[in-house]
Amino acid sequence: MANDAVDDMLEFHWIIDMLQTVDVGIVVLDREFKIKMWNGFMESHSGKLPSEVRDKTLFSLFPDINHNWFAQKAKPVFELKTRAFMLWEQRPYLFKFSNYRPITGSEEFMYQNIILSPLVSATGKVEHISMMIYDMTDIAGGKKQLEALQVMQSEALERGA
Repeated sequence: MANDAVDDMLEFHWIIDMLQTVDVGIVVLDREFKIKMWNGFMESHSGKLPSEVRDKTLFSLFPDINHNWFAQKAKPVFELKTRAFMLWEQRPYLFKFSNYRPITGSEEFMYQNIILSPLVSATGKVEHISMMIYDMTDIAGGKKQLEALQVMQSEALERGA
């Protein structure tokens, strides 16, 4: 019996360590959009420690995020227990993080895909949502370069015709 408790504690520790070190931003928000969890990715890219952001609203820390727009995106996640997506093609970023590969990357800011997911409690209610932030900068930069080459090719064909 005591071994099971130790194993459970070790597994819990591994899960927490994984959440802190994964190369994806993870934020947990309550219904008032107060931050309850802030992982290492978010700390690294924002420069804000978990202790600095905990229990503060997302909008007080990031005033560039439109409160009404974000609340509309989050509403079905809370109410209908469905996921919501924010894609870089529609909105390049939610968090204005600098591109952390300025030498190899030509983009000034980190392009992001974001998934909002419901976190269902033991009572079946959704009091918190998770936000996962994926760095899409390399993909966005590649797509933009490809589109620029296609435009150049098209213009060259028009000149040659």
